[in-house]
Amino acid sequence: MRRTILISMVALLISLAGCQGGTGSGPAANAAPLSTPELQQAIGSGKKTVVFFLNPEGGPCSAQNEILQKLQQDRNGNFNVAYVNATKPADQQAFYDYGVRSLPSLVLVDGSGRISSYFPPGIQPYETLSQALDSGQ
Repeated sequence: MRRTILISMVALLISLAGCQGGTGSGPAANAAPLSTPELQQAIGSGKKTVVFFLNPEGGPCSAQNEILQKLQQDRNGNFNVAYVNATKPADQQAFYDYGVRSLPSLVLVDGSGRISSYFPPGIQPYETLSQALDSGQ
């Protein structure tokens, strides 16, 4: 019985690890869900899009937003930021579709509408986001 549980847990962890990558299989190889009108517009533009899952009242989310705004200004708006708000009932489906459970969370979608990176929950530094946007993903 314990062995079966252990094997099941290992299989679950391996499958979850596959969801975090930027290439290959899992959600990263799939088209980005277009659960809200803002996601449809931003991802459909042909530019890279940072999907930002946030609570606008939260300190960490506000800090992450400042970093994203600075990055967008420095890059002359060459990427989109799509906001998915935890306090808006209309945005709730996007949390499920992307598997987001912690805030702030960011997902990078490439110009063709495919998820290229899931960032770990928490504040992502300017440099990390800049490198991800510069990568070929």
